[in-house]
Amino acid sequence: PIVYVVVVGSHLDSVEAGPGINDNGSGSAVNLQIALEMMKNNISPVNKIRFLWFGAEELGLLGSYHYVNDLKANNPEKLGNISCMFNFDMVGSPNFIRGVYDGASATNKHAANGSVVLQGEFESRFDDRGLAWQLTPFNERSDYAPFTLNGIPAGGLFTGAEGPIGGKTREEKEKYGGIVGVAYDTCYHEACDDILNIDMGVLADMADAASYVVYDVASKENLRHFLYPSATSTTTTTSTTST
Repeated sequence: PIVYVVVVGSHLDSVEAGPGINDNGSGSAVNLQIALEMMKNNISPVNKIRFLWFGAEELGLLGSYHYVNDLKANNPEKLGNISCMFNFDMVGSPNFIRGVYDGASATNKHAANGSVVLQGEFESRFDDRGLAWQLTPFNERSDYAPFTLNGIPAGGLFTGAEGPIGGKTREEKEKYGGIVGVAYDTCYHEACDDILNIDMGVLADMADAASYVVYDVASKENLRHFLYPSATSTTTTTSTTST
């Protein structure tokens, strides 16, 4: 089989105001734990998994843009071999939702088509476990942006930050519990984003879904066909042109 690369990314930095345990120690820890468990159990999927921890996300996605732009300028073949990207950013919010990135909302059409497939993988995992979930839009606020804007499909999970105007809705409380009218994470970008600012239950749920989907996708013998089942062999290469 053709071997492609699956990128699993999260950002390591925080804002100056706080320690950043949920944003984004939570996503970085999930990323690291997947890598450690795969190494410990000697797991070698068909495709390569590249684990990345980005710097300077809070300053404007500087680390992830540098990574993609550097490959684009100096090693476009290596960039083109990346079939998809997973992003885990804030996955332990105290007043949480279980958010799955809405693939259709990606700006780049080619990326959106493959992202919808990745979205379905997360939905299926939550459904199998009887866990409620909802879609959260790609708004280019996290490190998936330089990938999707260059035609690379992305997927990921998000338990919420400041939330909608007015805070958590009654409908969301019925699905997940929590407090109506309050932000998903009241310590978002604040000094109180410390070790007590994590819901360990939802963190475990998100870690389970993340590890399951990353391994499942990386194990596909024809990953490009999985992401683009209706495309021909001549049209399944990843575009590196933003639309």
